[in-house]
Amino acid sequence: MSLLSTGMQQVIITRPEQDAASWAGSLEEAGFKVSLFPLLDLSDFMAAPEAQKACELLLQSQAVMFVSANAVRFLAKALAESPEWLTHFQQGARAWCTGPGTAAALKACGIPESQIDQPSSLAAQLDSESLWQVVSGQVTPGMCVLFIRGADESGAIAGRDWLAQQLENAQVNVQAVAAYRRLPTLLSPVLQAQASAYVAQGAVWLFSSSAAIESLMSQCPGIDWSKAKAVVTHPRMAQLAQKSGWQQVSIAAPGIRSMLASIKSLA
Repeated sequence: MSLLSTGMQQVIITRPEQDAASWAGSLEEAGFKVSLFPLLDLSDFMAAPEAQKACELLLQSQAVMFVSANAVRFLAKALAESPEWLTHFQQGARAWCTGPGTAAALKACGIPESQIDQPSSLAAQLDSESLWQVVSGQVTPGMCVLFIRGADESGAIAGRDWLAQQLENAQVNVQAVAAYRRLPTLLSPVLQAQASAYVAQGAVWLFSSSAAIESLMSQCPGIDWSKAKAVVTHPRMAQLAQKSGWQQVSIAAPGIRSMLASIKSLA
């Protein structure tokens, strides 16, 4: 008996394993059949010399932009023997982020909530543009802002630079370090066949990263994505999916309720 005949919608979570649990729990509670299909693998990137340099840059910065919860976690792991990085925030430095998951990771590390800046929960999108509306008033010429990011498979720092460009336009000294490496998950022939089966079943794919979409597209070139369904967390991801042939794409506003509504709209 198929999932569709039982009335239980199949939902595919493509986030890295470190991030999948929170979404999976919420979706299962809502009555969906959840499968984990990570399309990105995350691993440590900083050796001791890189960690020391990152700590030095952080201590020279008036604000630090953490692009994800994993940026927080991997940096905290790399700087476990350098507690002064946390003291820096307790003494006045600002921690910037674009969403509640990253803010929660910052608080879990010991950074005071009063030092964390993030977009309003009412923002249309939890992204750099919304964060800029919150932090632009802090920006002064000559200040230093450090970005904590991931690196791609080549070791180059990955990420969109819109916020960095705004800061540079304001004569801010912007630097970036990679706290972890992000690699496409290698899909075996069995997993490629499973991806095709999910499409045939009418499953809904959940994407929170453009890199995850690119990983799937590049490794499964034989699938007719025009029949696939996707929920994405930002318009840029929707544009990428549609450019790759996806015809059923829904953009989920911030929050699990919006995600559930988007999934139901495609069921």
